[in-house]
Amino acid sequence: MATIILLCFGIYTGLLFLIMWLTSRKGAGNDAFFRGNRKSPWYVVAYGMIGASLSGVTFMSVPGYVQGTQFTYMGIVVGYLFGYAVIALVLLPLYYKLNLTSIYTYLDQRFGQTSYKTGSFFFIISRLLGSSLRMFLVVFVLYEFVFKAWGFPFWVPAVVFIVIILLYTFRGGIKTVIWTDTLQTTFFLLATIITIVCVLKDLDLSLFDVLKRSAVQGYTKLFETDWRADNFFVKQILSGAFITIAMTGLDQDMMQKNLTCKTLKEAQKNMFTFSFSLIFVNLLFLVLGATLLYYASETGFALPAKADQIFPSVAFSVGPFTSVVFVLGLVAAGYSSADGTLTALTTSFCYDFLRFGTDTRHTEAQKVRVRKVVHIVFAMLYLLIIIAFEPFHSDSLIATVFDVAGFTYGPLLGLFCFGLFTKRKVRDNWVPIVAVLSPVICYVLKMNSEVWFGGYKFGYELLILNGIITYFGLLLLSKKEKKQI
Repeated sequence: MATIILLCFGIYTGLLFLIMWLTSRKGAGNDAFFRGNRKSPWYVVAYGMIGASLSGVTFMSVPGYVQGTQFTYMGIVVGYLFGYAVIALVLLPLYYKLNLTSIYTYLDQRFGQTSYKTGSFFFIISRLLGSSLRMFLVVFVLYEFVFKAWGFPFWVPAVVFIVIILLYTFRGGIKTVIWTDTLQTTFFLLATIITIVCVLKDLDLSLFDVLKRSAVQGYTKLFETDWRADNFFVKQILSGAFITIAMTGLDQDMMQKNLTCKTLKEAQKNMFTFSFSLIFVNLLFLVLGATLLYYASETGFALPAKADQIFPSVAFSVGPFTSVVFVLGLVAAGYSSADGTLTALTTSFCYDFLRFGTDTRHTEAQKVRVRKVVHIVFAMLYLLIIIAFEPFHSDSLIATVFDVAGFTYGPLLGLFCFGLFTKRKVRDNWVPIVAVLSPVICYVLKMNSEVWFGGYKFGYELLILNGIITYFGLLLLSKKEKKQI
């Protein structure tokens, strides 16, 4: 079985390298690597972004998440719609107007060099941690169900996975990623649908029957009405909107894909199409989760202790076909999230810290060599974080990913909001202090909220609070801009 899975994994990886060759055979300079030559069809970007935004964490954790929180995750998904509307109508016009490659260049123009580098630094930390956790999940499953049976240590699949991503993004960058994302979105959606069909066939029930019986067991509850709960529906909707604004609109990885579209209008069409499609895709994952849990209850299948292992455990118990389908879907989701992030990290560091956009001292060939070195360094950092996290993996990673985002994207949210909604100037050199203090304050509040606030538990709305604290911290450091006479 492990051999068959590894063979399918190899064939799929070969398809990615074929796409890499096709997209970079006519040359892959820095403009193609960083901006895709601004020629990407909007509908291709929209479809591919489904896979890039959901990742292996969604593929595995959302179905497992149903066990503890039912369908209340849909509150966050509804909030996504409001967030994507803000991105399409406010942020994208700004980015296109300024003709940005790195979106954090806006902070340089608005506040100054220190704010600019602070924003970019928080993105790099956010993405290194968040994307490493997403990739960890894929590596963990490959290890548990393939490499472990052959006696290999955990670091072996980690190295294999990182090297493959490094190789197929090394030349074409974002131009390659735009097209590989379409393949990967297709594979992980098919894997989800095929798994549901196979489980239903095994149960000899229709999807309607399973959902009806799952509702009786309480798996399909949509709204949590207890205001103290961390998944209270109002908090979920607000959190979803701000998570989207921060983790997509203020994220170089996701915006870099949008900025490869030919025009602002096409980028906006991409964003609206993509946002509505996410509603149905996330609902599909929740339905999968309910189906898996009902299958376990009916067949007596012993669910694993870790929520992230529910999907693979059931898939491997149903049969060899669902096992292979699951692994291919997971690998596709993992690749889709990781490849664009690695490219975005390289872009951000090259433009924000090495100043590729204004550097006239080095030739294009020299910049290409530097870009490749940066790309390799970030891949190695990914590898180190994945290996280091292995002893700490305990439960659903999607909650961990959003927790990390709440602390690291909050300063970015505050910086951009202050820049967009005020005309005040900040004391640029003091901005890093505010950006660091804000997450620290939020962490203290999160750890003590139940004692201090009558049982109230912070959920994903911590991101909003983090942004507010940053905003008011900047306000204290600001002054009115002098009018020009």
